[in-house]
Amino acid sequence: METSPVDRGPDLQRILAQFKDRPGPLLEVLHTVQATFGFIPPETIAPIAEYLNLSRADVHGVVTFYHHFRSAPPGQHVLQLCRAESCQAIGGEALAEHARKRLGVDFHDSTPDGRFSLEPVYCLGNCACSPAVMLDGRPYGRMTPERLDALLASVDTQTGVDE
Repeated sequence: METSPVDRGPDLQRILAQFKDRPGPLLEVLHTVQATFGFIPPETIAPIAEYLNLSRADVHGVVTFYHHFRSAPPGQHVLQLCRAESCQAIGGEALAEHARKRLGVDFHDSTPDGRFSLEPVYCLGNCACSPAVMLDGRPYGRMTPERLDALLASVDTQTGVDE
């Protein structure tokens, strides 16, 4: 169930207080907010900016600049595709195109049913097994379109959802 903006207040204040005496804590605050809520809720931008004595534009700029940060809740499962050079050299672009078509979304989007989010990542440290993906925090190497289909189907099977 989605947490309402009013419910986020105490958690946000606790997060901000945790970084009170740290110099330049914006990135740490944003990472902690995302870890707590699953994304950076838009209504948290103004209180973060005020607490850190920054402009809302500054905070919003950091959230939108870094691909890691989300401003909307992620899907139930997050599929990250490596976009670094090693993976690109071994078919990463074809794999990315297949994933976009298979899920019906582009990078930084979630499927309409909220099951999957598709995210680019710029190195999973699994270059010897390119192309690499990560699904729900678990890495997979030597990925092909067929293996990706099987991986996504296994998630659907585990959760009892038919494709």
